[in-house]
Amino acid sequence: MYTPPAFAVDDTTELYEMIRQCRLANFVTATAAGPMATPLPMYLDQTEGERGVLYAHLARPNPQWKAEVIGQALVVFMGPDAYVTPSWYASKAEHGKVVPTWNYTAVHASGPVEFFDDEHRLLDVVTRLTIIHESRRQVPWAVSDAPDSYIRAQLRGIVGIRMPIASLQGKRKLSQNRPEADRQGVKKGLAESDRGSDQVVATLIPA
Repeated sequence: MYTPPAFAVDDTTELYEMIRQCRLANFVTATAAGPMATPLPMYLDQTEGERGVLYAHLARPNPQWKAEVIGQALVVFMGPDAYVTPSWYASKAEHGKVVPTWNYTAVHASGPVEFFDDEHRLLDVVTRLTIIHESRRQVPWAVSDAPDSYIRAQLRGIVGIRMPIASLQGKRKLSQNRPEADRQGVKKGLAESDRGSDQVVATLIPA
């Protein structure tokens, strides 16, 4: 990921939090058949390995897990994003030398990937994913709410993914390279947008 110094995120704690805030990631592998990618919910276990380990699961019919991986896998976590019109820049009125851009946050994680179908490991993955995404509900659903025989049948239809993180890159492109007056114009414009993602990006733009 191309990351100019002004946009780089180097703090590991912040990178982990950016990963946790992303509900769906893109799991990408290079194979002899060409690049393959699958959108997946993933979770980070930062207690494992030097930089943490990512877990997820694929549908068993998905050909991605059957194709030999060339090199390391890549997981792309995209955070909130927003189009930025140059009309919000104070400098537009001064000299007009402005163009549109896009603000966004992203984390790229890469590492060796392992596919597995052990029932106990798969149950742990789906249970942990469920707890993460059900935890905000007033009455969370649990894997144990479903009949054991049904869950075992479902587990036979998936393949687990384990990817120890070998490298981690983070980026927050939030108008940091613009003069303060331009940043404030972007912040105000996004805050007044009727798009929820725009409003979220507005809160991230530094003062």
